[in-house]
Amino acid sequence: MAIKMIIQIILVPLLAFIVGIFFLGLARKIMARIHWRYGPPLLQPVIDIIKLFSQSSVSHGGIFNLGLILSLAGSIVVVLFIPFGGICPLKSSGGLLVILYMMLFAPLGIALSGGEGANPNISIGISRKLILSLGYEVPLLLILLAVMTHYRTISIVEVVKAQQNSGWALISLPLFLSGIAYFLILPAILGIRPFDMVQAPQEVASGPMVEYGGKYLALATIEHAFALFIGLSLFVNLFLGGGNIIIFLIKMLVIFIAGLFVNAVFPRLRIEQAIRYLWKWPTLLAFFGLVIILIMRR
Repeated sequence: MAIKMIIQIILVPLLAFIVGIFFLGLARKIMARIHWRYGPPLLQPVIDIIKLFSQSSVSHGGIFNLGLILSLAGSIVVVLFIPFGGICPLKSSGGLLVILYMMLFAPLGIALSGGEGANPNISIGISRKLILSLGYEVPLLLILLAVMTHYRTISIVEVVKAQQNSGWALISLPLFLSGIAYFLILPAILGIRPFDMVQAPQEVASGPMVEYGGKYLALATIEHAFALFIGLSLFVNLFLGGGNIIIFLIKMLVIFIAGLFVNAVFPRLRIEQAIRYLWKWPTLLAFFGLVIILIMRR
């Protein structure tokens, strides 16, 4: 049993990294085709990471290094709590609330790292990232409360099992509004348009990433791949019933492509517009979904 656990702890982050990197490459390719361009190869993110690790890099201090490591480590730990094709190494060690708390480590780590860089563009990007995180954490908390109340468990593994017996949560009456609310905040979780104001190269020269180079930029890209996997896999587990690895990946791919179409159509929002949107429609839908579940549970 211990050997199996160790294998899963190694295998799941590796698979999550591969899936996240593939989606990063796929995003570039699909966006290029939408823009009538050929686009880079699917393996371009891998090529970039290898190239970046071979380049020299400059550190701005210990916090600059540790903050980025904290961000990456937080994302890896979150992956261990999320079922992926029936595999969940830490299924008995926490639940949805732990996942929600651990998801905060990524923006906090980037904030600590970027703060050491002492660049005005970093400060603007970090403030936007933290405000954006606060914006989608409010509806996300309401969504998770609705799911936990409906299934009467905080275990995401039990939520997936319940859907396999009763059908997808997204097409069930109690959780339909919560599922729509999650889909509405998903672009903000993934950091794609119209919620890409954190890095916005035309405005803040990539924001928190502006002082990253070499291995630091490579580690930031790896963390982005994990964050992409986390956002998509949570939706698949909470509202689409999970599934074996093949089915799970297909569901993730469909949701991701739908998000890319949103990315291709909408312009970037300002941070105040993003917060106004996140605290309006997704939060209202998530709140009414929670109220409906509470009424039906009486």
